[in-house]
Amino acid sequence: MKYQSNQIYHMYNQGNNRQPIFFEDANYHYFLQKVKKYLLPVADILCYCLMPNHFHFLLVPNEEAITPGKLIKPRQMVLELQGTEALPFVLYERQQKISQAVGELLSSYTKAINKRYERSGSLFRSKTKIKDGAIEDVVALNGPYRELFFRADNDYARQCFEYIHANPVKANLVASPVEWPYSSAKDFAHKRPGYICNQKLARKLLELS
Repeated sequence: MKYQSNQIYHMYNQGNNRQPIFFEDANYHYFLQKVKKYLLPVADILCYCLMPNHFHFLLVPNEEAITPGKLIKPRQMVLELQGTEALPFVLYERQQKISQAVGELLSSYTKAINKRYERSGSLFRSKTKIKDGAIEDVVALNGPYRELFFRADNDYARQCFEYIHANPVKANLVASPVEWPYSSAKDFAHKRPGYICNQKLARKLLELS
């Protein structure tokens, strides 16, 4: 999937084999500094939640985000000609700047964590998932709940917003979303000013109070 500007996306990733990606309080804050450096120039973040072994962001890419970046990425294609066998080939194209930014975010964070804890290898799963409405595997493009994808005529984006903030509660880490310090729930509850989310845009798009 390619990003489009001014469209809401749910982006998430987790540790390899569900292993932790945050080991102490300082890690969460360091990751958010990386988010500020790499993601904010290319997207407005509507909400987020950092969990011990995964993260979620609800975001809206800007016009700069969808332009080609510097990195070239191979993409497997299949050419089908009438009367002949399908021919596989590789198409090389430049990554969108937002995809490049996500890669740099995770790579720089991984390097810092590996150095800090004297570990090696990848920290995250190889592919960060982006979906224009899906929550985990509950909703699929061709599934029975495909009508729930983000559209102007439903409130699914708001449901995703609430789902992201509810993660720590579902994991039995806290009793209420606002008790979890590593999400934007406190910001929207006016218990902390926050510096990551575009709260004005989020309240407008999601019709929040």
